[in-house]
Amino acid sequence: MSMRSDLRELTPQQRKVIVASFLGWTLDAFDFFLLVFVLKDIAQEFSTTIESVTIAILLTLAMRPIGALLFGLAADRWGRRPTLMANILLYSGVEFASGLAPSLMVLIILRAIYGIAMGGEWGVGASLAMESIPPKIRGLISGVLQAGYPTGYLIASLVFFLLYSTIGWRGMFFVGAAPALLVLYIRSHVEESPVFLARQLEEARPTLWQVMRGNLRLAIWAILLMTAFNFFSHGTQDIYPTFLQVQRGFDTHTVGLIAIVFNIGAILGGLTFGHLSDKIGRRMAIVIAALCAIPMIWPWAYGSTAVTLAIGAFLIQFFVQGAWGVVPVHLNELSPDAIRGTFPGVVYQLGNLLASANATMQASIAVHNNGDYAYALALVAGIVAVVVAVFAGFGFEAKGVHFGPASTREAVA
Repeated sequence: MSMRSDLRELTPQQRKVIVASFLGWTLDAFDFFLLVFVLKDIAQEFSTTIESVTIAILLTLAMRPIGALLFGLAADRWGRRPTLMANILLYSGVEFASGLAPSLMVLIILRAIYGIAMGGEWGVGASLAMESIPPKIRGLISGVLQAGYPTGYLIASLVFFLLYSTIGWRGMFFVGAAPALLVLYIRSHVEESPVFLARQLEEARPTLWQVMRGNLRLAIWAILLMTAFNFFSHGTQDIYPTFLQVQRGFDTHTVGLIAIVFNIGAILGGLTFGHLSDKIGRRMAIVIAALCAIPMIWPWAYGSTAVTLAIGAFLIQFFVQGAWGVVPVHLNELSPDAIRGTFPGVVYQLGNLLASANATMQASIAVHNNGDYAYALALVAGIVAVVVAVFAGFGFEAKGVHFGPASTREAVA
């Protein structure tokens, strides 16, 4: 069955939930990636090094598990919908404040707070969507949701390409406050997860800690898998614009165009492999995507022209985000019912925490190799592609598992 025919089977309410969850993650990623385009300019304004500014990225990633836990617990207690609205308002407000930062220290503190907000959105939005759709198209919708991440990067690329020369790096953050408007759409058009509502009728509900104790092996494996996954994505994205500017000497327009190209590849990859996972399984889809990324490292990091680099970047992101397109459905299907608002987001963001030093580490590797950012990029990408394939291939899978009590089967069929 084609993607188009699968999507036609969704009810109007299911489509609205998907739109809200997709936009929530898209705009969150948009706000995050605005920073990666202006590392050099922030360093110049505050008279410091790019390596020092990357601490803001490190802290954003490091604080995300706190947000995943806090907002996840709120979602499991009070519902996915109100929690998602509160989350979006917080990250939009902090993004605006970042544009007013008077010093690097204030900016770093604000990005740490932003990390808490960003950490909460993915798990809450993914659980809301996955609990509201038919099981047979979860993989496809997973790809759609995860495509929000490169879509956000794409929008940030367009803003950088079209507006940066006019509004500067502070203006970029002011534009990043726009996601707050999404709350109005969610409030007026999106209903609560039927699985969450059904679980509210149960008298005895286990605590997070009780459930986690009974699933400790699964949780540890999921955290390690997501650590590798986060090195895979951030290791191929976060300092790539800096590499293009500093080592290749490209101007901001060329960097913006290349970013647009590789994010289109990322979107297509997420959709393709998410849909493919409905047919061949979650683990197999991830393994294929991760291994296919390896041959793309050379043109992506060592291409001699802007065109070659753009083609390489398109292809590697097609496979990197192709593997990522399976993650929302994979983690939600593996999650215990009682903590689906918390578990996927927490293991994902703990993986982010363990991989949070990536940008600083890659910048340091480059500095210690005479400014060779290409070497730092290729080294990390090659290693983690293999690690992702191994962890996914020999891990858990629960494709097509039913969510919630039997009373919810008809609600999402």
